[in-house]
Amino acid sequence: MDDRLLQELSAWLDFYRDMGFEGLYLPPVSERTRSSPATNSAGGSAPGPSAASDATDSNEPSGAAPALGMLPPQSAQKANAAPLLPASSRNFSLFEPAPPPPKLKETLDEIRFDLGDCHRCRLSQGRKTIVFGQGNPRAELVFVGEGPGADEDEQGLPFVGRAGQLLNRMIQAIGLRREEVYICNVVKCRPPGNRTPAPDEIETCSPFLYRQIEAIRPKLICCLGAPAVRTVLGVKEGITKIRGRFYEYAGVKALATVHPAYILRNPREEKILREDFEKIREFLRAAR
Repeated sequence: MDDRLLQELSAWLDFYRDMGFEGLYLPPVSERTRSSPATNSAGGSAPGPSAASDATDSNEPSGAAPALGMLPPQSAQKANAAPLLPASSRNFSLFEPAPPPPKLKETLDEIRFDLGDCHRCRLSQGRKTIVFGQGNPRAELVFVGEGPGADEDEQGLPFVGRAGQLLNRMIQAIGLRREEVYICNVVKCRPPGNRTPAPDEIETCSPFLYRQIEAIRPKLICCLGAPAVRTVLGVKEGITKIRGRFYEYAGVKALATVHPAYILRNPREEKILREDFEKIREFLRAAR
């Protein structure tokens, strides 16, 4: 093979590499045809790549991707021809399977459907209603409590009892409405006697909470009480020691504070909740 033909072949290979082709299939020798090059009606050899450039349609837009074999590498580079493959296809061989498409983000409705009429743990034995969550699916602020109480178990909605009424007042105090935030719990079924959820119950139910947070992708998560702090943040220190602190959860900021039920039992400590909610207001204002 003479030097001119080698240079021409090299230029064509560089051209296809620039278009995103990382490999070309070469059949075994036994499968290749050994016939002589086709001849035209005048008896000459069929035009090669360089001759094919003369047949290029002069009306084709300069930015359009040429058909294979229509433009030689030099002409294609001058015309700034667009690659035939998208940028996302350039990292794998043409003859290898493409990577799977990215998984689409779940919706809250899909997560609720997956939860179904859950009987994954013993809490299902004494519940009346599953309390999945309530609020804006695109909320900037998500509240995570411990678990449903008696009122929540009856109505199927989170924080609708006395603690929920206090939470509503705190939300309004920072210039928001309940409909603008999202409220849920670590477990979706009421623990008997409103006891703290057991570790195995939290382990079974918390994946649905994590999926809810991922589906919403809020700017801030507010963990109400020690069980929520331990489940979401993995922090085991006493809630009164760490309340008011900001943490990180999967790229989202999270604030630890006391549960509204704690304030109902200790009314003099309401200033604690008000201070922490003021931090929520300042954070959201700065994040906008």
